[in-house]
Amino acid sequence: MGKVKKPNRRDFLKVAGASSLGLLMSHLPARWAGGVYAADAPETTKIRFGIIALTDCASIVMAHELGLFKKYGIEATISKEASWAAIRDKLSIGENQATHMLYGMPYASSMGLLGSPKKPMIIPFAINHNGQGITLHIKYLKQGIKKPEQLKPLVDEAKKKGQPMTFAMTFPPGTHAMWMRYWLGAGGINPDKDVSLITIPPPQMVANLKVDKMDGLCVGEPWNARAIFDKIGFTVMTSQQMWKDHPEKVLAFTEEFADKNPKTVKAILKAMIESSRYIDKMENRAQVVDVISRPQYINAPKDIILGRMLGDYDYGDGKKEKDPNYMVFADRDTNFPWKSHGIWWLTQFRRWGMVKAPLDYKGIVEKVHRPDIYRQVAKEMGINPPKEDTKKETLFDKIEFDPSKPEEYVKKFAVSNIV
Repeated sequence: MGKVKKPNRRDFLKVAGASSLGLLMSHLPARWAGGVYAADAPETTKIRFGIIALTDCASIVMAHELGLFKKYGIEATISKEASWAAIRDKLSIGENQATHMLYGMPYASSMGLLGSPKKPMIIPFAINHNGQGITLHIKYLKQGIKKPEQLKPLVDEAKKKGQPMTFAMTFPPGTHAMWMRYWLGAGGINPDKDVSLITIPPPQMVANLKVDKMDGLCVGEPWNARAIFDKIGFTVMTSQQMWKDHPEKVLAFTEEFADKNPKTVKAILKAMIESSRYIDKMENRAQVVDVISRPQYINAPKDIILGRMLGDYDYGDGKKEKDPNYMVFADRDTNFPWKSHGIWWLTQFRRWGMVKAPLDYKGIVEKVHRPDIYRQVAKEMGINPPKEDTKKETLFDKIEFDPSKPEEYVKKFAVSNIV
């Protein structure tokens, strides 16, 4: 047998060409032929996609770079935004028509919560699971602090002195806010009463940690890895350790745009499915990182991004391991928008007092979560999505989440803001 040739940049560009997608197609069901026909042509062909400089923008970027959006009749422009607030606002006003978005944001916008202008949005596609993390300032490593209950005495002391400890997340209704809140709460720390919880855009996290403006942060990759590379932080818990295969980013649209452009949305989802499957072939990840590391996307060294994309975790405390639950973009039904994940998010809005009364959980989720759109696309592509819309799950604190009993779930927590 001859020696296997290692893929080079020229090989990658061949794959990326709109006329050379055989490799991608080989990962799809045999009966899926692809292509755009007149009856399927998008109503709107020019689409501007918002992204934030995070590893999990990869499927949007690669759908563009591999010519997949073009394959389905979409002329894509990728717009890197400065913050999640900018992501929300540009989608709301129609400057961007589709966007990389934190899981809770379409709910906050649809409900008009936490300063979000009320604008109904939908989630027909989940971008990724796993791959975020909670990182503390390196000064706490010497004190052996790795769990929230170990941090609590320091939190109590700082609060007593009138100088509460500071922790950062990326956006109040978003994923990193909820992971940080959940982690602190598991240690008996109320994130609204015992510490100062601030909002910092992801690319600015490491700089703020470096100048000692905060004690810890929760952010997506590659910024936890960057803090470790710069020797200013250490990861105490990854989000997949908190909740294996948890929901993370979504591809969001306004309800108004989706209603007017159903074929456009379906075309975009088809390109995203192909891109996601490409990324989840591990042999492609080095090439993916070569693209997403560029200045117009993440603007970070390739080596810092690639490690955790391959499951190679250096926690910054001397521990290194191969984590099988690294960030995924397609495997294990990642792209399916589970309604139960929407219900979970609403329970956290309720738990932390972002809404003051019991919610119409089912009614709100029915409007925002759109697995029906995903299923239409999956059927056309010969993909078998989950038959159910909800499932029970359990996080690291062993408290079971039953989506059929959301108010009961909310009341199980010792630390909350429910009056």
